[in-house]
Amino acid sequence: MKIEKNPRKFIAEDLKINAWEDIKPYFDNLLSRELKTKMNFEKWLDDRSELDAVLEEDMAWRYIRMSIDTTNETFSSAYNLFVTKIQPELAPLDDQLNRKLVDCPFKSEFIDDEAYKIYFRATEVQLNLFREENVAIEAELNEKAQQYGAISAAQSIEHNREKLTMQKAAQMLKEQDENLRKEVFEKIVTRRREDTEKLDTLYSELIQKRHELAVNAGFENFVDYKFQALGRFDYSKEDCFAFHKAIKNLIVPLVKEIQLKRLNLLGKDKFKPWDVEVDPEGKAPLKPFQTGKEMLEGTIQIFDKIDSYFGNCLRTMDEMGHLDLDSKPGKAPGGYNYPLYEIGVPFIFVNAVGAQRDLVTMVHEGGHAVHSFLSRDLKLTGFKNLPSEVAELASMSMEMLTMNYWDAFYPNEDDLKRAKREQLEGILKILPWIAQIDAFQHWIYTNVNHTVVERHQYWQQLSKDFGTGLTDWTGFEDQIATSWQRQLHLFEVPFYYIEYGIAQLGALGVWKNSIDDFDKAVNDYKEALKLGYTKSIPEIYATANVKFDFSESYLKELADFIQTELRSY
Repeated sequence: MKIEKNPRKFIAEDLKINAWEDIKPYFDNLLSRELKTKMNFEKWLDDRSELDAVLEEDMAWRYIRMSIDTTNETFSSAYNLFVTKIQPELAPLDDQLNRKLVDCPFKSEFIDDEAYKIYFRATEVQLNLFREENVAIEAELNEKAQQYGAISAAQSIEHNREKLTMQKAAQMLKEQDENLRKEVFEKIVTRRREDTEKLDTLYSELIQKRHELAVNAGFENFVDYKFQALGRFDYSKEDCFAFHKAIKNLIVPLVKEIQLKRLNLLGKDKFKPWDVEVDPEGKAPLKPFQTGKEMLEGTIQIFDKIDSYFGNCLRTMDEMGHLDLDSKPGKAPGGYNYPLYEIGVPFIFVNAVGAQRDLVTMVHEGGHAVHSFLSRDLKLTGFKNLPSEVAELASMSMEMLTMNYWDAFYPNEDDLKRAKREQLEGILKILPWIAQIDAFQHWIYTNVNHTVVERHQYWQQLSKDFGTGLTDWTGFEDQIATSWQRQLHLFEVPFYYIEYGIAQLGALGVWKNSIDDFDKAVNDYKEALKLGYTKSIPEIYATANVKFDFSESYLKELADFIQTELRSY
């Protein structure tokens, strides 16, 4: 498909943002404009939306370039310039624009349109949370959070005279040679230990600054502040606690059952830390592809089979250079799809090393990308700014919808079944981790004066609650206490994590529907994604023909469904 950026109607086409002064006139224009008619107000909303899109896309490219090469000082400086010099200047004016919007009498003429109602609600939340004294704190937090990626990207080990990224090293923990796995694991641990104190210090600083931010805004703690900031209007803290409990009661026993079967096949009473990823039947690790290029070609083939539109989305991104897929030194960890609101074609970032996990990450981020394409023509940038519960429904559903087409990577039927089994077992295994990370954050931000030792102890307690106790960590106890340090979200996007659990349940519902009627399930999925954030979260889920529900009863229904499906693999 051919994508062209819509001509700008308000912002100069040749705008280059090198300093705050480059964009200040646009804010001045919007603030000084008189809104005497409904038409004036609608044009004002359109122009502000264009400014939002331009600024967010400029910021996005700075982040993308920096995360692709964390060693490049030019990229880091460009990102830091935005978060430390430009964002602090625009924040107060953004607040004034929010006030102008909320106070405009013509706003009431749009209130019957749910899309505007949701957008105005989000604006009012921003208005209520804004405090002048928090501008500098936000800038400092953005700069500090960036340090996590740089620290993680610098981690590597040497093996057989070859320097390996942590992603490539982790892939070796799937090899059948136990001596090799043990050697590589010990090297990984040794390298991680070098940064343990550094990451603890960084996290402590982030916690204190986030607490200060919340208190300034009139909240008792960062938990309550963040629930407002994330727009969690459709569920409460108590719902999260109930989710934690349901995972502990229903999912942890299933994971333990799976692990006991693996131990039996391995002929062991307990795993060693380097045993948990190895195939218990003595099979070599799944290797669906060799290069990022092969991964992309196979994914496009899969997407085409589901819906040709999906495949064309990835082709367009490839043609436009909006993909960076291979793991390499200096590249930040993880994977993401970064929406680019002005052009409407997002950017996918993956650290692929040829593993099955990389394939899942690719189709996951591909789901986000399709979401961006399907919602790109919505009128306002605010309509495309998705809550995580909706964004992750798109990506996790895509993981499930692609499963029956993984033969593009696995022509061998046994390998295909094994990949599907790993996917379903992986869902069961990740749910306790999601609950544990969320429970950890609730404790962290309601006990802000805890010590590092207490933090480690609490995490160890959670690891017992949400773990199976089937791994022998003798000699590596500190790795349990600090395993949370590998979760990027804790450092960069606090509290953005339980959404994966909520959306996973929705995605299982989409997959369950697809078994009954694949074409209808895909069509319902597309219709939900087209909505962006123009309906409430429950309505969007309902459009996809699934429940917005993470209660114990619904969790049990889906857990039983997974168990039934697993028996066929």
